[in-house]
Amino acid sequence: MNRRFLGLTLAVAAMASTSVASTAMAATPNGSLTGAGSTLMAPLMSNWAQDFESSHGIGITYGAVGSGAGIQQITARTVDFGASDAPLTAAQAGACNNCVQIPWALTATAVAFHLDGVKKLKLTGDVVAKIYMGQITNWNNKTIAKLNPGVKLPNLGITPVFRSDGSGDTYAFTDYLARVNPKFKSSIGTSTAVSFPKGVGGKGNDGITAVVSSTNGAIGYVSASYAIAHSLGVAALQNAAHRFEYPNLNNIAAAAKVVKRVPANNELHIVNPPASAKTAYPLSTFSYVIVPKGSPKASSLRVFILYAMGAAGQKFGPALDFAPIPGVVYKAAQASTNALG
Repeated sequence: MNRRFLGLTLAVAAMASTSVASTAMAATPNGSLTGAGSTLMAPLMSNWAQDFESSHGIGITYGAVGSGAGIQQITARTVDFGASDAPLTAAQAGACNNCVQIPWALTATAVAFHLDGVKKLKLTGDVVAKIYMGQITNWNNKTIAKLNPGVKLPNLGITPVFRSDGSGDTYAFTDYLARVNPKFKSSIGTSTAVSFPKGVGGKGNDGITAVVSSTNGAIGYVSASYAIAHSLGVAALQNAAHRFEYPNLNNIAAAAKVVKRVPANNELHIVNPPASAKTAYPLSTFSYVIVPKGSPKASSLRVFILYAMGAAGQKFGPALDFAPIPGVVYKAAQASTNALG
């Protein structure tokens, strides 16, 4: 694996667990904000919360409860903002009653594996889809072996690991697999919560990480920062240019470069980018902050979101495998933020 990916800090998990609240709290006094959602965002949010309070005097309490729960909580207005790695569906947008989703972070979902004695692994999206559909069940399957010449793959059953809670990582993962495998699209589909035919569930990125770490033969999808923090084996995924790439910063940024315009609702899809993005990691994703227009805390929210998207907030990203937001996306996000009220 790329040394850049392996060499990043192992302190992320501890930081996330100690500095980020595990559950979201309801309304707080003026001068502070509460949020809930994406566990992928938790390590970055930890940095943001500490630095933003120091520089702006506004406290941030964030509950890393999963993207699905975050959407539910902002819809119910029990928090000031939600965070999701999946864009709102039409039904969710309607229920949220005049909410806006704003892309404020860019990272990737890693395909992590635990195979004793195997350090490097190449996979295609089609193979991963067949694993999660139960069509490929053993690590020495000839299709996997053909992708990995010279690697001694064990005669060992594959244990797929998936999120048991509503998750933006699940959305990005299933969005990717549905684009490369038509049967996966028709049988499992794309959502923050789907039904896989076999495997073991884990709650949050912490849950996936724990199962993969402790299970020889496991494969699971987890945010890149958690894979880094726990030194998980990470597969190189084949992109549309037939190159095998890791979720490194440059490869994530290459995937995001395919965005030439941003739609009015700010919904972006950068999984499985075209072959013209030669070095793109094909399971890259934007993460969104979800806020209601006309919030009584619109002023504080606007300041926080602009901070997070700007240089002051983005400087914390590289150590956690978050790439800079492209200019075209930043411009659209900035306009949406300034229109909050």
